[in-house]
Amino acid sequence: MLNYARLKERQLHLLALLRFLLYPNVFAPAAEVHTKAEAESAVRTQLRDILELICPDISPEDTANTLLARLPAVRKMLDTDVQAAYEGDPAATCREEVMLAYPAFEAISVFRIAHELYRLYIPMLPRMMTEYAHSVTGIDIHPGAEIGPYFFIDHGTGVVIGETTVIGAHVKLYQGVTLGAKSFAVQPDGTLVKGRKRHPDIGSNVVIGGGSVVVRDIPDNSVAVGNPCHVIRAITDEDKKTCWSR
Repeated sequence: MLNYARLKERQLHLLALLRFLLYPNVFAPAAEVHTKAEAESAVRTQLRDILELICPDISPEDTANTLLARLPAVRKMLDTDVQAAYEGDPAATCREEVMLAYPAFEAISVFRIAHELYRLYIPMLPRMMTEYAHSVTGIDIHPGAEIGPYFFIDHGTGVVIGETTVIGAHVKLYQGVTLGAKSFAVQPDGTLVKGRKRHPDIGSNVVIGGGSVVVRDIPDNSVAVGNPCHVIRAITDEDKKTCWSR
């Protein structure tokens, strides 16, 4: 077995650098980094060291170039998440409070970075990042999930979002929501079939109430709750004004 002793430490360092590049006024990098150029250089070094260990056939230079090029789009998406939280929670006093105090932003910001690495077919590293966020926030988002803009998790504790979940725009989840597997296909030898769609699709303009267990698709413009989760009414224009910013 390879020596993974410092892999967690390296991925935390990489994550800190990437979040600094996204929001330099919110996240602090390692002490030796003071500028964007230094942070980007450190990202390349960390990726090289990590990829040489876990997937030596993947070019660290190409991976770094692609990842750094995608950061502005990640920042744009995260800005919508911050806005959704600020507009959707009457307790939020400012956007800075959302970024500094809300566990949902901690988890979602890590997820959006990890998702880009997942899209690049990097093994292990994306999952390590989101499981780190899970350990800190209690919010478990698999890096393979596809989540649209203006995403907000209120309170957050106990939320689970599975690997093949697809979530539209302007979706709000409350604490304890599980977007779980519909079923697990089994091979003749009893092992699970991997790589198949098994989690629900959540439409746009959806609110899912606390403690809900969702194993079926939820359509656009719905309020849903329960175990099993079911739609209880349609989203109104007034809901849209109070839950999300347009």
